[in-house]
Amino acid sequence: MSEVNLGDAPFTMTIDGKRVEARPGEMVLAAAKRAGIAIPTLCEHKAVESFGSCRLCMVEVTKAAWKGWKGLMTACLYPAAPDLIIETQSERVLHVRRNVLDLLLARCPDSTLIQRLAAEHGVQQTSFSVREQPDLCILCGLCVRICESAATSAISTVKRGHHREIGTPWGGPPPACIGCLACAHVCPTGHITFEEHGATRAIWGRSFELQRCAECGAPLPITVEQASFLVERQALDASYFSRCESCQRRATAQTFGRLARWQKLGLTQEPDARQEGGKR
Repeated sequence: MSEVNLGDAPFTMTIDGKRVEARPGEMVLAAAKRAGIAIPTLCEHKAVESFGSCRLCMVEVTKAAWKGWKGLMTACLYPAAPDLIIETQSERVLHVRRNVLDLLLARCPDSTLIQRLAAEHGVQQTSFSVREQPDLCILCGLCVRICESAATSAISTVKRGHHREIGTPWGGPPPACIGCLACAHVCPTGHITFEEHGATRAIWGRSFELQRCAECGAPLPITVEQASFLVERQALDASYFSRCESCQRRATAQTFGRLARWQKLGLTQEPDARQEGGKR
């Protein structure tokens, strides 16, 4: 009989008075989500590792053995552990969230997401001076991290203090961008926008040509640069990005039709074109 690895066994902890099962290596936020306990966050996404930049997922943690000591921790980065006691709605936690949202309202007063979260926490308007020429960027860093992990590291956090922003060190369009839209898809506030007209996509001040279907010529939802990047990075055949969805379905249907025809004739595999031509 093989030995049981107790280090891999699930364990329990308490969140808001509810016993919750967690797994080794799991963070508090993930365990809470699986248990249906909502903890707000702005910088967390399943496509990238947690970073803890927004501080909105702060929770209060303790254990019975800690004799009353409690600490404020970011749920996305704090490891789940046996017998942890976690509060997601304590006054200390709510105070931190209100302060974070108060600051974000000053930075991005026009963001409907920030407005909604702030209102849910009783913050109707900011107590700070609203930023001059505000936009929708909350500096969560999701766009930078997804570009680093899934694309070309074309953008980064630049400048310092209240001048901090997402872009390139020299302020121009990012030359390494491949127009993949990963940054736009993970942006929680909709700050990163793009436009598509026909076979052209525009983002970050650059214009990209969309890949076209080799059969019907329709634009594919991928840029020429992105296709080349994926072919090289994933060692894919270039033909993988040569057909649109409709043409691919038609080609697949034709292939299955040929296979069914030859199987009906009792053949175990499809003959090559010369053999097939000779039997017609």
